[in-house]
Amino acid sequence: MTIVRSTCVFAAALAVASLAGVGLSARPAAPAQEPPRTLAVPHGDALPVDSQGFLRRWLVLEPIPVPGALTEDAVHEVLAANDVWAHASAPPADGQTAMAAGQSYAWHAVDTLAYNLNLFHFAHALGKPTSNVLFWATTIVNAPRAMTDVRLAIGSNAASAWWLNGRHVIALYNDRQAVIDDGVSPRVTLRAGANVIRAAIVNAGGATDFCARFLDAQDEPITTLTASLAPAEGVSR
Repeated sequence: MTIVRSTCVFAAALAVASLAGVGLSARPAAPAQEPPRTLAVPHGDALPVDSQGFLRRWLVLEPIPVPGALTEDAVHEVLAANDVWAHASAPPADGQTAMAAGQSYAWHAVDTLAYNLNLFHFAHALGKPTSNVLFWATTIVNAPRAMTDVRLAIGSNAASAWWLNGRHVIALYNDRQAVIDDGVSPRVTLRAGANVIRAAIVNAGGATDFCARFLDAQDEPITTLTASLAPAEGVSR
């Protein structure tokens, strides 16, 4: 993997977008993009989930152009053809690149200020396509203790597939809005310390976003978790 200055690139994109959004007279060299008002560059080692348990710190790969079909078979075909994890032994880091269909794409560290991560804002700020694309996302969920009988609850616009510690646990297909807890996994265990989530979101057109949180054995949001991005030694993808 090649290290690039991903954080600086994304921070610059946010700054350009913000200047455009507040109507300042200064004109950037590059065309102004719509301001990603819901996104920020991460600071600090870990970010606590919000009061409703939503994970708000992610690494997101630049969008990969794909056909816009969203059926189960079509999504599986897209993921198999663009599997950036095939040769990865650990979670990626901000600024690393991944290869898909012979092209290189960069990972970007992102905090969302809302419960959901707006992928339209993410891609548009970088001048990347937002329709007929695949987004890969990942985060490391840190649990203060082992937690049994919990469930990963997700929503996405549009189709998505989700893995926890390398195990596929939930998926959504077809054109849909991102609804809180639209898909809920079977009961799983969060191990004490680091747990790796990875997700794939496939969008055909229009808005695109996702949200994710864990529910406890009583289906209440777990609010004691944090999300971080630095790969820990021994943490599998």
